[in-house]
Amino acid sequence: MALAAAAARAEAEVTLQTRRDLEGTLPKGVRLVREPKESAQSRLIVLAVPSSACRGVARDLGNHLDGSHYVVHGVRGLEGDQLETVADVIRDETPARRTGALGGPALAHDLLAGLPSVLVVGSRYPEVSEAVTATFGSRTLRLYPTTDLRGLEWASALVGCLTIAVGYAQAVNTSPGLIAALISRAIGEASRIAAAAGGEEKTLLGLAGYGDLLASITQSERPEVMVGRALGQGKDSGAAAASAPLRTEALDLIPRVAKWADAHGVRAPIFRALAAGVVDGKKADTILLELMTAPVEVRA
Repeated sequence: MALAAAAARAEAEVTLQTRRDLEGTLPKGVRLVREPKESAQSRLIVLAVPSSACRGVARDLGNHLDGSHYVVHGVRGLEGDQLETVADVIRDETPARRTGALGGPALAHDLLAGLPSVLVVGSRYPEVSEAVTATFGSRTLRLYPTTDLRGLEWASALVGCLTIAVGYAQAVNTSPGLIAALISRAIGEASRIAAAAGGEEKTLLGLAGYGDLLASITQSERPEVMVGRALGQGKDSGAAAASAPLRTEALDLIPRVAKWADAHGVRAPIFRALAAGVVDGKKADTILLELMTAPVEVRA
């Protein structure tokens, strides 16, 4: 809905396909449709569904697509234990080859309200990035392109996980200095994981990584921050997930990332601490002790 509102604000012709009853709540200029064949009438299609549902949705949509379509997604998740990217799922299930992704620090609430925001668009095809920029770019929404699609997808997913850690740290009254250390080391760790997955480390050092995670410090309404705070307050993962108004992909993703990192020989103590500690309910002082006494890397 937020992305549809942003596109309509940029004077694009927008249709929104959903199973939900949104009559009366649709943003101005957005037309509601129910069937994939209606969505396929648009050349640019944006997939915004949970990662667990993306394969089925892409398969249904793929029956109505051809190679002329651009398919971009705004999903912060990775599919299955193999952590397949959503762009790869789209290529698996549809004839579309010109794919892309949206990421960065923008919030759904801000996009709906038309507040000044920034997004990153990633694609290996310049025409896809240009089409997305033309569709969404406006006086209140600026888009920055990158050709590192895989790096952007992994950055969005990993930063979502780390944002839970920021919310958790805030809830247990961690000092600003220690939160800064957490963010700095976590981005370094995430960049190693993304590089091992085939992305570029530098992507994590820009808007898609550092920028997105830094924004989470003040984004109290961000779903991952809300989940992290709830975990820090002692709620179990189910209750913490229910505390956020939107589905949080990262909560289920954290243990899969930690397992993937171990399997691929990537040193990831922060993700391991999140998986074995925050999500499973280990006490905050125990988690902190483990991180503070872990071997120090050669470089700061």
